[in-house]
Amino acid sequence: MRRVFGVMSVVVVGFFGMGPLTLRANEKGTPKGPDEDGTKPALTKIAGEGMMNSHAYQFLTELSDDIGSRVTGSPAERKAEEWGAAKMKAIGLENVHTEKYTIWKGWTRGSAEAELLAPVRHKLHVDAMGWTGSTPVGGAEGDVVSVNLFDMDNEIKNIAKLKGKVVLVTMKGKPNKEFIALFAQFGDFLKAAGPAGAVAVIGGQGGGKSAGMNLTHTGILGFNADFAVPVVSMTAEDQGQLERYLARGLTVRARFNVQNSFTNGPVESANVVGEIRGRENPEQILVVGGHLDSWDLAQGTTDNGSGTATVLGAAEAIAHSGQRPRRTIRFVLFTGEEQGLDGSFAYIKQHKAEMANHLGDLVLDAGQGAVKGFQMGGRDDLIAAFQPFADSLSNIKKLKVDDKVESGTDTLPFSMAGLPGINMDQDTTDYQFTHHSAADALEAQKPDVLTQNSTLMALAAYWIADRPERFAEPWPVERTAKMLVAQHQDAELKAFGLWPKEFAEAEKKDEAPK
Repeated sequence: MRRVFGVMSVVVVGFFGMGPLTLRANEKGTPKGPDEDGTKPALTKIAGEGMMNSHAYQFLTELSDDIGSRVTGSPAERKAEEWGAAKMKAIGLENVHTEKYTIWKGWTRGSAEAELLAPVRHKLHVDAMGWTGSTPVGGAEGDVVSVNLFDMDNEIKNIAKLKGKVVLVTMKGKPNKEFIALFAQFGDFLKAAGPAGAVAVIGGQGGGKSAGMNLTHTGILGFNADFAVPVVSMTAEDQGQLERYLARGLTVRARFNVQNSFTNGPVESANVVGEIRGRENPEQILVVGGHLDSWDLAQGTTDNGSGTATVLGAAEAIAHSGQRPRRTIRFVLFTGEEQGLDGSFAYIKQHKAEMANHLGDLVLDAGQGAVKGFQMGGRDDLIAAFQPFADSLSNIKKLKVDDKVESGTDTLPFSMAGLPGINMDQDTTDYQFTHHSAADALEAQKPDVLTQNSTLMALAAYWIADRPERFAEPWPVERTAKMLVAQHQDAELKAFGLWPKEFAEAEKKDEAPK
């Protein structure tokens, strides 16, 4: 998942009271890479295992073909948890277990059918967005009317006009507020559209068009958000036709039959965890992760089966190399990411007592493309420390290092905890098409790219965990809040209720007259 988010702000409230910690990485001197810090011999062995003996693509094939789509809280997702734990044990990881938590409610996709009735008649290609509702059994029809995402204030004010209508969300003119505020307000609009009597909402892409030829893209529409009104993604070809008819002033009428179901209450999910224990400082932990859950229009290969296979391949390369790092590497297959980073927020809450000893987390979750760099999750103080390691990989490829926060995946909770949520930045040229779509299948992933990505993850994880000096310690809350503001993450977090009170108090303290 990228740019689709999750709530549970209560999770981060509580352990942010940690005071300033001690010396950060490389404040003692010139940063050292593998050639200088003694890690290169082990990394060389790991690279050999990763490139020559990898089973990452085999893992991905099993997950894609034998389990397939894995919606959080579903029987398929539970089967994937069991599969992930079995793979970790077979690889030889220690302390393999699942860590259970609950999400607010479960959802099951049913059917989604649509037909254009006028001015011509033909089938429309649609799929329901996640955690959205249904039409009456047998369907309903109505005239299609457009609403403007860029003017949500007036659209909500005039919500009564949508009774009996099919709503087509568009983007017209210039936005009257920041996009993230509009996206949050779009949720308010959807909450109001159901009681107002809207038949359905064509708005899965928030007024934009689906990428790719004849593709829809599902997903959730907020942090742990559900809506009674049926909301669908429509192919760009069909949506474009509707827009052209409306622009000509024609009456457009359509029929929708969308049937989905919700559970009556919370459902259980679980993160899958396994470790390579550190030989000297096992209490210090680097988390290496991807998310095991997926959407359900295809096999969930690139989002995030590729990440899952990368994590397992990295674990295998390290374990089978015979090398044991100074510190613990904890491999985590998060679930609930697609509903709102629920698994990684749950991890932070469940491991609150250990967080001061965490080094950060390392995640791959941008599809099937080759890794092109590492993003330090807001920790600008770590760029100089990490650069020599990145440079040491130049024989494999040139990799960029920056301090960007990636808020659309399981790095965000760690960045909010003041730790480096390290995102493995990837080429996303093809991911725009497979993302949450019917094209998200095994054929989209090139085996050689997966093998290289998995090896890069193994090398980065081992180097961070094994280097003589500790790589990172958590920043205090004040510095973390300032970083998130500087990274322009605060508007998004505030819009969705994720800005903890500790951050708000730090802002007030910073703004107070000196």
